[in-house]
Amino acid sequence: MRVMVMVKATEDSEAGVMPTAELFEAMGRFNDELIKAGVLLTADGLKPSSQGKRVAFDGPSRTVIDGPFAETRELVAGFWLWEVKDMDEAVEWVKHCPNPMFGPSEIEIRRFYEMADFGDVVTPEIAERERQRRERTSGQ
Repeated sequence: MRVMVMVKATEDSEAGVMPTAELFEAMGRFNDELIKAGVLLTADGLKPSSQGKRVAFDGPSRTVIDGPFAETRELVAGFWLWEVKDMDEAVEWVKHCPNPMFGPSEIEIRRFYEMADFGDVVTPEIAERERQRRERTSGQ
């Protein structure tokens, strides 16, 4: 099962406060453990929302909204993509993660949809096209 593990933003991360060398090293060791266990697919940190944009959709209309965005606790500061056997395994890994922020923080875990989740909507042809797309993009 694939999951996205999201480090929620804080006032510090939104202000662009960088981690200490000790935290950077601790997170590196944690990522090494994930790699060794075959769990980590990819991971990265995100710059503050002040450097981001949103595009709002309403029918054919598109509106570009410049950051920063309100509600810091709803923003994502970084992420991992993991392959785990179940949600319990993902939770156990997160429990072993160093605190990614200087103070209180949260990490959210969300499953990815799999083709089987869509039921009859996904015909064999659609499933094959999706498999081919994933194969083409997995090496990039």
